[in-house]
Amino acid sequence: MSDTTAGKIRDFITGRFPTVRFTDEEDIFSLGFVNSLFAMELVMHIEKTFGATIPNDELQIDNFRSVTSMTGLVGRLSPAGVS
Repeated sequence: MSDTTAGKIRDFITGRFPTVRFTDEEDIFSLGFVNSLFAMELVMHIEKTFGATIPNDELQIDNFRSVTSMTGLVGRLSPAGVS
């Protein structure tokens, strides 16, 4: 398990879909394995793992398309910024 923000997000996704290969920049929705239920699980994982509350205006699909975009979201929501 990774200590970085991106690593924790990547670990969560690969834990649920161990056979899917993707880069941190790839749109996980366009790869076809993400559904609306998993999208909500991503939101809950980010909030729980990083102690952040995602405000309604940040609940946009673009913030969850890739590991990179989710890492950026966590960084914006974290007071000190997370790497």
